[in-house]
Amino acid sequence: RVRLFESGGGSVQAGGSLRLSCEVSGNPYSGNCIGWFRQVPEKEREGVAFIDTDGGATYFSDSVKGRFTVSQGGANAAYLQMNSLKFEDTDKYYCVVATYSTCYIRDTAAFSFWGQGTQVTVTG
Repeated sequence: RVRLFESGGGSVQAGGSLRLSCEVSGNPYSGNCIGWFRQVPEKEREGVAFIDTDGGATYFSDSVKGRFTVSQGGANAAYLQMNSLKFEDTDKYYCVVATYSTCYIRDTAAFSFWGQGTQVTVTG
């Protein structure tokens, strides 16, 4: 089956940067969309950033536009570059791959494959 492996999380001061990596194995990019959600127990799950693996189009939540970028690393990896980090970016970040669709559909139900998550903590 498809497996996703996130890395790159950690603790950083506000205003700093982190780069998250997602490695996909076992038929990568099966749904032609790879992206990132973030969630902590007291908050709603939020779709952060997505990239179409066939055309390269990218999508971002309003909360991260202008600060985050997402890119594809060949056929089996994606990266989330997080700049100008804020306290509110503190979350657990999950890499996801869509079941069938491109990134036109970005509801959680469209993503069958989820990584274990990597913690991002932004400090003062």
